[in-house]
Amino acid sequence: MHIPESVLIFRDEIDLHALHQAGQLTLILVDHHVLPKSDAALEETVAEVLDHRPIEQKHCPPCPVSVELVGSCATLVTERILQGAPEILDRQTAALLHGTIILDCVNMDLNIGKATLKDNKYVEKLEALFPDLPKRNDIFDSLQKAKFDVSGLTTEQMLRKDQKTISRQSTKMAISTIYMDLEAFLQRSGLIADLHAFCQAHSYDVLVAMTIFFNTHNEPVRQLAIFCPHAALRMTICGVLERSQSPSLKLSPVPSSHPNLQAYLQGNTQVSRKKLLPLLQEALSAYFDSMKIPSGQPETVGVSRDQVDRELDRAGNSLTPGLSQDEEEPPLPPTPMNSLVDECPLDQGLPKLSAEAIFEKCSQISLSQSTAASLSKK
Repeated sequence: MHIPESVLIFRDEIDLHALHQAGQLTLILVDHHVLPKSDAALEETVAEVLDHRPIEQKHCPPCPVSVELVGSCATLVTERILQGAPEILDRQTAALLHGTIILDCVNMDLNIGKATLKDNKYVEKLEALFPDLPKRNDIFDSLQKAKFDVSGLTTEQMLRKDQKTISRQSTKMAISTIYMDLEAFLQRSGLIADLHAFCQAHSYDVLVAMTIFFNTHNEPVRQLAIFCPHAALRMTICGVLERSQSPSLKLSPVPSSHPNLQAYLQGNTQVSRKKLLPLLQEALSAYFDSMKIPSGQPETVGVSRDQVDRELDRAGNSLTPGLSQDEEEPPLPPTPMNSLVDECPLDQGLPKLSAEAIFEKCSQISLSQSTAASLSKK
């Protein structure tokens, strides 16, 4: 594209909050529709959303929303430009859009199944308008090589390179795409310590790593790894993914030497991360529907699901609902007056009994019983 690094602008280089306070900010969200919590105050500046994934109604800003489930959001941007302001489309902009659609749709490969009719339509329109654009195979190979180049990256950088986050109540899950073979990723030095540190640093309860690479036949290979120290949560997520039929992931377990990590070979390579996200949200919902404790409490590693459930039930039943152990019991309701007498001896409520008084009564009963027994023997 011949774009020098010096002209690239990154999110942390612009103080959006200062612009908002000065009344000089209007945002259009493209390729996403949920602002991070740190930017929640900017929601009122969002004028429009243009996205290609299912909308989360509870979190979407109250503004015009355009959503179409195509393979690349760049397709929708291209459509908007050509329909509304075709004069702004120069060769460099066309090359950026063209390359992004081809990369997102895996070179428009029918076997992968990411490209829709609209994706193909606008790739062809761009090629017709700018015949000197690079050949599809050439642009895909060069971009794919750059995308899969993770040499020199730390584990944290690899996880953050292409990451999404979902949450339910206080439980947070990170979903990272890793561009290498899972076996090679799992063999990285100090990996488990790095995964623990990554989750602790960002307050993640679960990390899902979705690896993808291409074999010698240029066929995509997808694998999954679920890292979670919370046994019940990990088992719930794995169970939902293993049993899923719509879509079916066709998972085959891969041996893992660490009890907190479950790995799989994903037989259905057409299930991308975008299609996996609803299943993971379903798994979080299933966990909170079945578990009766707050999230974030680690369970014993290596126990069965039944054992976990029994322990949780036992813990849940040990306290009166709505009361902590430090709170006093609520007062007893007053005893109704007996209508057959003028004054009931219990109309002031039950007599006050302390633990000491009960203990003393029991001691007196035991003493009287033992005395009676002695007298009878005589």
